[in-house]
Amino acid sequence: MATKTWHSLPEYQALRALMENGTTSQAAIRLGLSQSAVSRSIASLEERTGRMLFEREGGRLRPTDEAVQMNRRLDPLFAALDRIDGPPEVERETLRIVAPPTYAHRFLVHHIATFLTTNPHFHLSLEVASSEDVIRGILEERFDLGFTGVELSRDGVKLTLFRTSSAVCAMASDHPLAQRDTIHPEDLNEQSLIAISHRHARRAQLENILHSCRSAPRIVAEVSTSIAAVDLAKEGLGVTVVNPFPVVQYRSDDMVFRPFASPIAYRSYIVSPEHRPTSRVARAFIRHLRLHTPKDVFSQKA
Repeated sequence: MATKTWHSLPEYQALRALMENGTTSQAAIRLGLSQSAVSRSIASLEERTGRMLFEREGGRLRPTDEAVQMNRRLDPLFAALDRIDGPPEVERETLRIVAPPTYAHRFLVHHIATFLTTNPHFHLSLEVASSEDVIRGILEERFDLGFTGVELSRDGVKLTLFRTSSAVCAMASDHPLAQRDTIHPEDLNEQSLIAISHRHARRAQLENILHSCRSAPRIVAEVSTSIAAVDLAKEGLGVTVVNPFPVVQYRSDDMVFRPFASPIAYRSYIVSPEHRPTSRVARAFIRHLRLHTPKDVFSQKA
C-alpha cells in the first residue's frame, strides 16, 4: 500500500461528486470539469491511497465500502468548507452584569428585556449584589459591567458617571406633606420616617442635617434599599428620603415625590474593568441605556 503523504482537495471533491451523482458525466457537470478530469482524479486517489474505490456495474460506478468510509470521514472537511463559503455566523457574545437591588430590579430588568428583543444574538446574565460585591466582582473578572450608587474607587476598576440626582422625599399621595412643593428638614420634625440603614453614608449625612435644624422625626422602620423604603412609604407607614433615580421612573404614578431642600447629592456609576477593553456587547448595552433611560425631573444625564 502506498504511503499517504499529502492530500488533494480536487480528488476528494471528485470522490464526493461521483458518489452523489453515480456517473462521471454527472459528476463532471457538478464540478464544472471534463469527464476525463474526474476519472483522472479518482484514479489518482486510488493509486495514492492503495484502495479500490469504485467498481463498474451496468454502466455505472458503484462505490466500494472503502469509498463509503472515506466519504464519511470527509464530512467534517466539507462542512467546514461550507461554513467558509457561506454567510458569516453571528457570534453570540455574553455580557455579565452585576448591580445592587435598586438598579437591578425593574430598571435594569426592563432595559435588558428591551435590549435582547432588538439584539437576540447577544446573551446577558444579571446578578444582584451589594455595591461592595459589585466592585469585588469586577476586580475578580467575574462580571463585565456593574452599576452602583456608591463611589467605591479601587485600582483596576473604572467608574463612569451615568446619572446625577438630588435627594427627594417619597410618600403616599394622602400624606400631609404631599401638598407641599418642596420639603425642608424642619418639615420632617415629629413625622414618621422610614430610614435607610446606618451602613449607608447618606444616613449619617441626613441625621447631621436634621440635627442642625433641630428636626426630630420618629423613625418607624429601617431598611437597606431605597426600593424597600419607597414601598413602605407607599403603604402609608411614613415618609422617606431617598435617591430618586431610578425608583421614581417606576413609582411616579402611585407615589408623590418632592424635592428635599438639602445638600444631599447622589451619583450613579457604570462600573467596568480599568485594564480590559470594553466588549462590543457591553458598549452596545451602555449605548442602549443612555438612549432609552427616560427623562425625569429629579435626575440628569452625566
